[in-house]
Amino acid sequence: MRLSKVLWQTYKDNPADAEVPSHQLMMRAGLIQKSGAGLYNLMPFGLKVIKKIKQIIREEHDREGCLEISMSVVTPGELWQESGRWQAMGDEMVRMKDKGGRDICISPTNEETVTDIFRKSVKSYKELPVTFYQINTKFRDEIRPRFGLLRAREFIMKDAYSFHLDKACLDKTYDVLFNVYSRILQRMGLEYRAVEADAGAMASSDQKTHEFQVLASTGEDQLVYSESYAANIEKAITRREGLDLLNSTAIAEIETPNMKSIEDVSNFLKVKQYQCLKALVYEVTVASKSFPVLAFILGDDELNELKLKNYFSAAHVAPASEELIKSVGLEVGFIGPSSKANIKTIFDKAINPESSYVVGANKRDYHLKGFSLKSIGSAEFVDLRLAKQGDVDASGKEVSVCRGIEVGHIFQLGDKYTKAMNVTVLDKNGKAQTPIMGCYGIGVTRLMAAAIEQNFDQKGIIWPNAITPFHVHFLLIGKSQEIKDIANGIYEKIINLGLDVLFDDRDAGPGFKFKDAELLGVPYQLVLGERDFLQTGKIKFNHRDGRSLGEIAINEIDNWAQELLKNFAI
Repeated sequence: MRLSKVLWQTYKDNPADAEVPSHQLMMRAGLIQKSGAGLYNLMPFGLKVIKKIKQIIREEHDREGCLEISMSVVTPGELWQESGRWQAMGDEMVRMKDKGGRDICISPTNEETVTDIFRKSVKSYKELPVTFYQINTKFRDEIRPRFGLLRAREFIMKDAYSFHLDKACLDKTYDVLFNVYSRILQRMGLEYRAVEADAGAMASSDQKTHEFQVLASTGEDQLVYSESYAANIEKAITRREGLDLLNSTAIAEIETPNMKSIEDVSNFLKVKQYQCLKALVYEVTVASKSFPVLAFILGDDELNELKLKNYFSAAHVAPASEELIKSVGLEVGFIGPSSKANIKTIFDKAINPESSYVVGANKRDYHLKGFSLKSIGSAEFVDLRLAKQGDVDASGKEVSVCRGIEVGHIFQLGDKYTKAMNVTVLDKNGKAQTPIMGCYGIGVTRLMAAAIEQNFDQKGIIWPNAITPFHVHFLLIGKSQEIKDIANGIYEKIINLGLDVLFDDRDAGPGFKFKDAELLGVPYQLVLGERDFLQTGKIKFNHRDGRSLGEIAINEIDNWAQELLKNFAI
């Protein structure tokens, strides 16, 4: 492709609303163009990257016998009403009526549609298992779209759905798709982790679910991992070791004026923060009914709200208001366990019942020292804490914490949708059985952004070989007709040898051309400089990361091109 014939615009400055590197660089490099809030047009070079990502995804799914389909973006509302999600999806799903007055929506996901396809197509166990997939556009009307393609309202996604007669069959396909996702990310040249994740609203807590996270310092998610364990921090189950315990002593009430924080109290009493108990009051909503909960954790730990929500199977949890806290008989800032308070109380499992702790005295400006759980009889212990650096996993291995960008999520759905939509197939005895499902999603546009978040420097993008928009960025630095003729000959030769080449033959200065090349990030650069070539008869060959890969003579181009192509056989 000759740049002199291409509409391509780059920008020097970052857009005002671009907060993360991928958003900034894709806009500056002319890969995407903003259409509206959370809406982006894919420009020619950006679309080339997307096509390569799609091709890798297709090859890996087709390899395992998955069947590609294309589901309508607009879905009949009756399917969502049948599954019970018409209202449950909330405002993110755009609903409307067609000219016939029928409810329709723009699909944010496709469990209902694919279940309808299945029940219209499959009647016998002999046709199972089957896995359908599509690569299609999704729309979710997020209130605060941000970070460019990482959290856009409209995006391209690959979603797959498998159907099975029993759990053993689902487990087998789940493992196959787990490996498919792993190979996709490996082929793309991305560093990633597959981590245990929370099932959320998509599946029950006893079903398998994993997130595929591309590692990046800019990632929104925190990941907890060791040699043998990896989980999203919301899901991670770890424990603390090596804590100094306070010996049991008589309970003493100590004046702590205006000391409402753990840090203030621990410094004043000269104890470690984890030798104090942090009291947190939450309002928990279950089945439209709300009630307060008092949770205790070690003083230097943080509460994992997801664990609290899952423990109560709650629809919602939120910190309680001061009015609610006072209404149940607790003193804000000085809360401790109380038999008089009208509130359900739970304790984190990291709290040692054999140790004593500093707790609030339920009296303004006072704390208790020497409190032990033994003093209150039976206590309800729950895993409530947020895992952190330095914890250990179940096998005793120390865990670390890093950041990642979720690009894929796979679930075991069970019979959630097939049961709701009255789907059955005949088993080998001719008896109707409800099949179970798996769901497997990976963000295509999100993958492009995540790849950039992992591969960039201060000059621009550095594409992995598998998804680069071009194999080679060929820069002509010279003005004479002689050097232009030589460059044209080299360009024609290397494209005929099978390389996808971006030829910068524009009438522009070398600084301008190099800056654009560094911004776009094609991994291999071929530089034909007039002065150097006339002196040496060779062309410079560099990597975008700054490494010099040598020089090439005209008569070496055939061998060079064949060797270079091997780097893209992924």
